[in-house]
Formats: sequence, C-alpha cells, structure tokens
Amino acid sequence: MASEDKPVTKGRRFLRLAGMTASVAGRYAGSRLKSMFQSADQAAKDRAAVNELNGTKIAETLGELKGAVMKVGQMASIATDVLPRELAEPLKALQKQAPPMAFEVIAEQIESELGAPPEALFSRFERKPFASASIGQVHRARTDDGREVVVKVQYPGVDEAVDSDLAHLKLVLRASGLIKIPKRALDNMFAEIRARLHEELDYCNEADNVRAFAKQHHGDPTVVIPEVVGERSAQRVLTLTYEPGDSIDDLDLAGYSQEVRDRIGINLFKLFASQIFDHHNLHADPNPGNIAFRPDGTIILYDYGCVKKVKPEIATAYLKTIDAGLREDYDQVEKGLLELGVRNPDGPPVEAAYYKRWRDAFALPFLRQQVFEYANSTLHEDVVKLVPGAIKRMESFQPPPELVFVDRAVAGHYGNLRKIRAKSPVLDLIKPYLARVQVNP
Repeated sequence: MASEDKPVTKGRRFLRLAGMTASVAGRYAGSRLKSMFQSADQAAKDRAAVNELNGTKIAETLGELKGAVMKVGQMASIATDVLPRELAEPLKALQKQAPPMAFEVIAEQIESELGAPPEALFSRFERKPFASASIGQVHRARTDDGREVVVKVQYPGVDEAVDSDLAHLKLVLRASGLIKIPKRALDNMFAEIRARLHEELDYCNEADNVRAFAKQHHGDPTVVIPEVVGERSAQRVLTLTYEPGDSIDDLDLAGYSQEVRDRIGINLFKLFASQIFDHHNLHADPNPGNIAFRPDGTIILYDYGCVKKVKPEIATAYLKTIDAGLREDYDQVEKGLLELGVRNPDGPPVEAAYYKRWRDAFALPFLRQQVFEYANSTLHEDVVKLVPGAIKRMESFQPPPELVFVDRAVAGHYGNLRKIRAKSPVLDLIKPYLARVQVNP
C-alpha cells in the first residue's frame, strides 16, 4: 500500500526497498570515507546529519509501503532509546497512524469478506477511520442492537505480499552491508517474524486471541479486554466492542496524577510479567497506540494480532538469567544465555567482566531498593555506550528467534513506562517470579 491509496505491485515494492537501501548504504559509506579526513567533531556532525537523512528515508519508504515492511520498521522503532537520536526520531513516526486507504477500498473489502456493504451491516459506520496502521485501519461503528464497536479492516493484498516483502527486505539489508550477522541467524530471525505476521494477518486467529486473553485475565480488574462481535467478523474483517480510554500521549491533558501513573506502572508490569511467566501467552505489540488507560489505573489492551506463545523452558531460562545476573553469578549467566539462544556456542569465549558491564546496565531497575523512576532512567543511555564494544563481539552472540517478540515487548514497555513517568518497586514486583527458580534451580 502507498499513500496514493493504490496497491503497489511486488516489482515496485522491491524497487522501492532496493532504492531505499542503496541510498542509505551509500550515505553511510560516504560518511565513513569522509571521516578519515575530518576532525572528530566534524565527523560527528556529519554522521548525525547522515543519520537524520537515513532515518527520514527509511521511515518514509516503510510508511508508504505499509504491510510487512512497515511492521518490521515499527519493531525497530521501539529501540529509539538505543539508536542515534537523529536516526531514531524519524522512526518514531512509524508508531503513529499511517496514511489511511480510501473508504471505497475499505468498503469493497468489507463486502468481499462479509457479503454486504458496511451501511447494510451496521446501523452507523463512520467513513473517516478511527485509526490507521501498517496492515489495516479501524472504523467506529454501531451494530443494529446498539453496541458501539470498532471495525478493523485489512488492506487488500497485504497478506499475499508478506513473504515476498520480507524476502526482499532481508535481501536488500544484507546486500547493503547494514546487517552484519551470520546468514543462518538472520534467516532464523526472519522466520520468526514471518510466522507472527502470518498469524497477525488472519483475523479469525486474532479473534481467538482476544477470547483467549479475556479468559486468561478473567477476574483481573486492572485490565480491560474487548469482546469479539463474531457475526461481523471474518478473515480480513474483525469487529470488537469499543472500549474507550486515554492514550499515553494524553495523560497530561487528562490530568493524571503521579499516584495514578504509579498505579498504572505497577499494573502494566504485573500484566506483562504474568503473560510471560504465568500464562506463557504474550501480547507482543507494545506500540503505544495499542494501550490506553483510565483514571483508576485500569489498562485497556488493543490489537491482538501479534501474540507470542512463550515456551515454558524459555520463560524459566529468562528468569534464571535475570536471577544469575542480579547475584553476579556469571557462569550461570552464560548458561542462561546459551539456553535462550543468545550466546553462540561456537563463538569466542566471553569473560565475566564483559557480562558485568551489561549486567550493571540492565540491572539498574532492580537495584533500587524502593522505587525505580522510569522518567529519570539512564538505562538506555548506558546501553548505547556499550554498543560499540558489542559490535566487536558479534561472533560470540546471535539474535535469538524465541526472544524477538519477548524482547520487543520488554523494550517497548520500558519506553511506555518512561512516557507515563511511572515510579515502580521493580525489585519487589519481580521477586515472586525469581523465587520460583531460586527454589527450583
């Protein structure tokens, strides 16, 4: 899909991706060459300018194409705290609404899926979208029995382009030299992304996810899950009850107190910890647009397309690695990273001092004895300082497929909690989970 409201052919999509990657790679290569003849200050200024140009180019291209490539861009955008600011800022736009498709395209898709136009299926259907995203857009409507609902409609052709989009994206990234990880590890990571995207494009699967999460969190007053309107849903159209709330960007305007923000922080941490470690069923899209809040601290979860089934052994290894890191037992950290697939067993050895540097950065929220103030956190800044050293050790590590979406959720909600400006007793919140692996090592 593109901003001109017309489907883009596979050939044109590939050419746009190839053109984007060539221009990005060319700028980086030119910047590296120039830096050899510049002062450190001038090289830094030029590098910042190149990052800004490249970030804008990447965001514009992925945003126009929508579909799978925009989804991958959104996943990258959650790392804005560890990317150079000039590159990160343009990518943040991918977390927001994408240009909508023409209403005629949406109406045709609804009729194709449900057998009738929207005006025949609903007592009211708003032509202007309530929200628009990478693979579809949402319209407010009312059912004949008076229920206020949202209707999520998938863009035509998106599901058919996923495999080719991802293949093209992987090809152009490798050809550009921007991705410097082993081919096998990259293939495994893209296979995980492809699997989740195919699930996300099946709205019948998403409807099942909504029902599963409603059952999973039944009786929890801190979270609201919408209800599926099955008679107005199909593979590419999903109708859910409308559940209003305040967006993460509107908390100041809505007058949310620090007390409520802290309550939200605790509820959000508990919600996602329970999904990973208790239910092994994780809402894995932490885009700020997928959560909303109410003045009593309640959290509303939207968009159940991207769900990660966490293997119990992965959840246990995750906890063991956290526990070992907090205790500074680096032999057990190494073991945990091997179990998680982070550590490349065939790579060079890693000394404890290297692990300690990363441990001291990531353990920061857990080392506060009372409350951790997300707004004042320096964790992301500390991680940025470690990245250059990590690049030199790429052979010792690999992207773990089983953690792609777990880490996406963790990093994304760290950013969300910073925006909320929550203060949370993080160590107290994680202790009950750590006690499990301490009792059963």
